[in-house]
Amino acid sequence: MPALTRRRYPERQDCWHVYFGDVHVGTIARSVGNPNAAPQWQWRCGFYPGSRPGECTGGTAPTFDHARADYEAAWRVFSATRTEADYQAWRDQRDRTERKYAMWDRGERFHSQQPSAR
Repeated sequence: MPALTRRRYPERQDCWHVYFGDVHVGTIARSVGNPNAAPQWQWRCGFYPGSRPGECTGGTAPTFDHARADYEAAWRVFSATRTEADYQAWRDQRDRTERKYAMWDRGERFHSQQPSAR
């Protein structure tokens, strides 16, 4: 079974994406918008598609270590009800999105986006 790994988000120095194997299952980041407010960190646990509304959770914490611990506790609850089909639903959506943008980069469009032949 894969372990959770964190990868720094390339556009922010204070944001990490959490992965379970190849599936993006959450985020831990410094709160933005009010730099002097407490708590300073926020986390989000879950992924969609592959879960139902209300199953993804999130919260805030005063430090990164607290946010990580809270995330890991939430992950244990969330992951206990996941099946391989849930992870595969997320992968399928990721792959469809990658194909769509690659097609658009080549200047191609879906049939439904083509001008009518009428």
